[in-house]
Amino acid sequence: MYVVQCVAMYVEKVPNRNSPPAILLRESYREGKRVLKRTLANLSDWPTHLVEGLRTLLQGGTAIKHFEESFDIVRSLPHGHVAAVLGTLRKLGLEKLIAPKRSPERDRVVAMIVARLLDPRSKLATARGFGEESAATSLGKALEVESAQAEDLYAAMDWLRARQGEIERKLAEQHLHDGALVLYDVSSTYFEGQCCPLARLGYSRDGKRDKLQIVFGLLCNREGCPFAVEVFEGNTADPKTLGAQIEKLRTRFGLRRIVLVGDRGMMTEARIREELKPLEGVDWITALRAPAIRALVEAKDIQLSIFDAQDLAEITSSAYPAERLIVCKNPLLAEARAQQRESLLQATERELNQIVAATQRGQRALKGQGRIGLRVGKVIGRFKMAKHFKLAISEERFAYERDMQRIHEEAALDGLYVLRTSVPKEMLESAETVRAYKDLAHVERAFRSFKSVDLKVRPIYHYLADRVRAHVFLCMLAYYLEWHLRKTLAPLLFDDDDKPSADKQRASIVAPAKVSPKAEQKADTRRTEDGLPVHSFQTLLADLATITKNRIQPKLQGAAPFDQITRSTALQRHAFKLLGVKV
Repeated sequence: MYVVQCVAMYVEKVPNRNSPPAILLRESYREGKRVLKRTLANLSDWPTHLVEGLRTLLQGGTAIKHFEESFDIVRSLPHGHVAAVLGTLRKLGLEKLIAPKRSPERDRVVAMIVARLLDPRSKLATARGFGEESAATSLGKALEVESAQAEDLYAAMDWLRARQGEIERKLAEQHLHDGALVLYDVSSTYFEGQCCPLARLGYSRDGKRDKLQIVFGLLCNREGCPFAVEVFEGNTADPKTLGAQIEKLRTRFGLRRIVLVGDRGMMTEARIREELKPLEGVDWITALRAPAIRALVEAKDIQLSIFDAQDLAEITSSAYPAERLIVCKNPLLAEARAQQRESLLQATERELNQIVAATQRGQRALKGQGRIGLRVGKVIGRFKMAKHFKLAISEERFAYERDMQRIHEEAALDGLYVLRTSVPKEMLESAETVRAYKDLAHVERAFRSFKSVDLKVRPIYHYLADRVRAHVFLCMLAYYLEWHLRKTLAPLLFDDDDKPSADKQRASIVAPAKVSPKAEQKADTRRTEDGLPVHSFQTLLADLATITKNRIQPKLQGAAPFDQITRSTALQRHAFKLLGVKV
């Protein structure tokens, strides 16, 4: 696709045979290697002095006196970020992937996807932002959805929900192949209201224990590009969501061979035994929990001394027949874990000391095993340090001490983690297996974008179960678009756009990730190699939004209004060049 660049606006006199010449306001622009022109307004009825004043102004001179009083800027709408995001959506083919033919429902869905990236708000506020009278951007006009009401957007969500399976299948076709690595993780978010059948009290990752929750699982390819999402009831345990995703990958997407990557809380021993091992063509990569690692150390399957000279070793164990175990030791992670444990121990002791003092005070002393135990339990539960303390509670006294043996046993495993996989070594070397597991960070980054930074999926107000599913799916499509935008605009962002150079600086795959020299330079100077300012994704969109579409009305009887787009800056022109779309 060619990038269209504005060359100049000018006034042209066009001969008109036996009639007076036509005076036209025109704009020349470059499309690829061709220079084209288009007419913006007919100035034939304007007085000569006004036409000449405009000509002077366009040529860089000073307009004649009171010339600026001859025009009104009727409306000015932020436009550049709309052009960038909507243009990228169309370039990706997402519009036709949602539905091959244009329809009011498709236009409204596309508008909601773009709006979710530009300014995530409620459906009522989003509809108002499209309207002619209350437009917040040029998006409503660009997609001709100015008349859409909140009810129309709800109907479009219902229409989208019915098409979700087909859209996900097409996305999977584009971004997956047989035998591909698939990243899967779940998160939860809170719900406002009591009526949705999906909303349940469950584990809150947002710290909203008093709120009803929904759980949603996200499937991504190895690069972190999302292609499917599913919503579950809020009290669904993470492992219970796994079977539905395997069925989806094998049946709906038709993949005969997959390697599923999930964390240790997802792929439990029971799930591996009951849902993964019986299936031919399904391999997995996950990690062991701390008790399982301790058992391997006690059984002498893991010799801690080998990590004096290396940070990665592949072992076998009779406890895991026909599986590979890859043991990693990260000294920096060990140091961080030791510091965290000591901080938690000290915080717990400070509060336990208050309970000790309460049992020893002269007046209204804290007494009774039940009352003392209740207060101790709250402290221990908050910091989750019960295993590291020995407690003594009587009717009138409370005492505690650290369990040093348990602390030393845990400290010996600091920085140690063990990956468990069924993938043969000839298919995936040890280092690549570790890299694949670390790629789960892509899904965690997606959840951060979903829930806070960009898309603000929470809180959810919809009551109908399918409406909630449609809302989450809409957010997934918005993140799909954001993922591609970030990847393309990376040279202008603080994001590292030279990962191969960063990987070369890494001592091993177990060591912490490095940033490339190019990314360090951007972070230090706040400038790109071309001298342009570096942005976050949000501030770059805000910068592009300063390109406005202005409706200009000449103050002459019968003169037609025309639109004029703000001249772009060097940074904005470079952004559109990277995206390959036009303003």
